[in-house]
Amino acid sequence: MQKYLLYGAYSPEGYKGLLAEGGTKRAEAVRIAAESMGGNLEAFYFSFGENDFYVIINLPDNVNATAFSLAGNVNASFTMKTVTLLTPEELDAAMKIKVNYRMPGRSE
Repeated sequence: MQKYLLYGAYSPEGYKGLLAEGGTKRAEAVRIAAESMGGNLEAFYFSFGENDFYVIINLPDNVNATAFSLAGNVNASFTMKTVTLLTPEELDAAMKIKVNYRMPGRSE
C-alpha cells in the first residue's frame, strides 16, 4: 500500500455543505471512498490557515490515487492536492540507486 497526503481548501459552496453535515460526516465520506478502492483512511484533520483539511490515506497505487484525486477535484466544493509519501526505508532504497544523468552545462 502506498501512503498519500491530500490537502485542500473548501469553496463557499463546500463550507455550506460542511456546516450542514459536520466534520465527522466528511471524514466518513473519505473513509468510504478510500475503502471502495482497496485502501483505508489513516488520518483526517481540519486546520486553520491556507488549507482547510489534511488527510492521509493508503491506496494500492498511483493509478488509484489519481482516480481518488480526480473524483474529489471535479466538484465545486473544494480544491485538493495529492502528495505521495515515502517511508524512511523507501528513501534509503532510492538513495542506493545509481542514476546515469548528465547535469545541464556539463560534458561529463
